[in-house]
Formats: sequence, C-alpha cells, structure tokens
Amino acid sequence: MNLILMGLPGAGKGTQAERIVASYGLPHISTGDMFRQAIKDGTALGKQAKSYMDQGNLVPDEVTIGIVRERLGKADCKDGFLLDGFPRTVHQAESLEDIMSESGRKIDAVLDIEVDQSKLL
Repeated sequence: MNLILMGLPGAGKGTQAERIVASYGLPHISTGDMFRQAIKDGTALGKQAKSYMDQGNLVPDEVTIGIVRERLGKADCKDGFLLDGFPRTVHQAESLEDIMSESGRKIDAVLDIEVDQSKLL
C-alpha cells in the first residue's frame, strides 16, 4: 500500500503517521528525514540539498524529487510506504506520478487531514 499523508503543520500528521505505520508496517518517509539521511550518506543530491539548507534556502524541486526517487527505490519501500511532506507542488506531484509509473506502482490513497486554521494557531 502506497499512501500520501497531507495536512498543515500541527494538523496531526505525525500522530496519524505513527498509527498507520504501526497498523500496516509501512516505512514512514518524511521529506525532512530524507534530506537528513541523504546528507548523512553524502550522496550527490544530499550535498546539493545541504548547500541550499546551509544558506537558509528552500531545496529546489529537482533536488527534492531526486532524493524522493532515490528513497522510494530502496528495498524497504518495495511493498509500500507512507509519504509525508511530499508532494508540495504540482511539479512534485507530477514527478511522483512519473516515479511511480516507472516502477510499475501507483499511489493507493491520499489522506488529507483538514483542521480549521484558527485551531492550528
């Protein structure tokens, strides 16, 4: 099962991710975790991401997409994953579609946690 978890910061994505991971045994893949791991592993994309992050800039879509592609290609994602924090843009969503299609997989569900913004504040 390949899932995407979406929602504003503070909406409870982390809490729900823990429950989903515990129930279904899926790896929880967050954008922040992917960046940290790619940097730690010293991959070319990790080094690129680090250079943007060190300057306080957002990591460009192409670097982010490359890191996601690498991560979803790992063995623990073969039977499914819970993706958190990606995609954030239309370009990222289209690229995720391409990544999934290239590997003969599909996204099974997108879970969007909606919380009134006044409650989040």
